[in-house]
Amino acid sequence: MNAGTHSKTGGQQLDTARRGEHRSGEAAVRAVRLRHRLLPVAGVLVLSPLAAEFLIGYDAGSGHQAGMLSVLPLIACLYGTVAVLIREAARRTGRGWPTILLLGTAFGLIQAGLIDQGLFNPAYIDDPSWTQERQATLVPFLGLSAAQLLNFVGGHVIWSFAAPIAVIEACAPRQAGRPWLGRTGIAVLVLLYLAAAAVFHFNPGSATPFTAAPGQLIGTAVVVVGLTVAAFALPRRGVVVAGRVPPPWLVAGAALTVLLLHTLLPATWLGVTVDLVLLSLLGGLLLRWSGRRAWHRVHVLTVGGAALLARAVLAFTVEPWGEADYAVKYMSNALVLTIVVALLAWAWRRTARTERTSADGATRRTARSDAAAGRTPRSR
Repeated sequence: MNAGTHSKTGGQQLDTARRGEHRSGEAAVRAVRLRHRLLPVAGVLVLSPLAAEFLIGYDAGSGHQAGMLSVLPLIACLYGTVAVLIREAARRTGRGWPTILLLGTAFGLIQAGLIDQGLFNPAYIDDPSWTQERQATLVPFLGLSAAQLLNFVGGHVIWSFAAPIAVIEACAPRQAGRPWLGRTGIAVLVLLYLAAAAVFHFNPGSATPFTAAPGQLIGTAVVVVGLTVAAFALPRRGVVVAGRVPPPWLVAGAALTVLLLHTLLPATWLGVTVDLVLLSLLGGLLLRWSGRRAWHRVHVLTVGGAALLARAVLAFTVEPWGEADYAVKYMSNALVLTIVVALLAWAWRRTARTERTSADGATRRTARSDAAAGRTPRSR
């Protein structure tokens, strides 16, 4: 074998080695990207049921914690999957929070009106307070309570879906505006949701067996379809305009105040009216501010964080189920509040750092553009 053959063989081996290294490098990059996308998915899957069912503290100090936590995976399949799917639908179509909130309302109605049907069941919970609350704002021709409608559906929109999405996106700010799942991941979540929905539909946990009237089911389905159509009929993210927005701490304070009142207002027609006015006012202000250039992801985080804090704080006032050791209850409440604050602080740090890096990058690009054009900041 001559020297040329040796050289050719060596070159081929080197090219093969380089291609192998390149493929290994691409595989490593794909693995890192997949991990960066799946971690936020896991975060929403876990935070959604925790915020919706556990954060308020009905089981704190009562000995029911182990039992409640044992059903966490099932509730994650019912609430968390929907939160992720709603987010994916909005992000993939280039839409924002109005679409997320409308889809959240639709799924809240599906849960309360079609799956467990607690919205229409007069004996859904075997407790006199349930009946009293229902009767106080009963709409006879619909067979539902206005206060319970607002509590059920509003609770899902805020705590099952919107707050977990806002907080977890802040924890992963670089992936916040991007889809997290491919077709396979979406299909898996849909199947998990359908399985969990079937379990809760046939075992709703109500005090007595109940099936809503056909008119109630059809009416709920029609409203759900209308909300879904409206969610995707909304324009994609509009043009950002100039204008001032309040500082994040003030946005957080407003959201926290409204959400505390939402939970504390009495289940009367006056309470429902005041609640609707406050929620509408807050929603209108957030919609107005979010269309301005000075609105950033930290503002979104403060609203979602306010929702988590509202429940964590109110947990101290909640009467637990059954016999409770109040020393354990308050220790549990304090621990949960500490965890929520730590999570929000970490999310704030990550979001603020990412926004600062983006702003610095934009400043450097502008400076290079000015230098290339022979301009100075004063001459622009």
